[in-house]
Amino acid sequence: QVKLVESGGGLAQAGGSLRLSCAVSGGTLTIYTMLWFRQTPGKGREFVARITESGRTKLYADSVKGRFTISRDNAANTVYLEMNNLKPEDTAVYLCTADQRLWGQGTQVTVSS
Repeated sequence: QVKLVESGGGLAQAGGSLRLSCAVSGGTLTIYTMLWFRQTPGKGREFVARITESGRTKLYADSVKGRFTISRDNAANTVYLEMNNLKPEDTAVYLCTADQRLWGQGTQVTVSS
């Protein structure tokens, strides 16, 4: 059974950085397009970033473009989200997903002003 586990969330100040990880177990990462979403009570679930199986093509939401970087290490079965210049509006639960079919439980990111 494929399982996704996010980590790396926490509290950061505005302008700071965090690096999220999504570890995949029970299967191989290479067959999946991987995505990060974030969820807040007010906005619901919002797309953040996407990376194809090979890692060659990446896509970002306009709200994070230039600040966030998605990457993957297929050998380590892990996907990353490097978040820089954080803003209070980045506060959310961040979830990773494989092809939007398999989802992790999420990790909380809180950015203080």
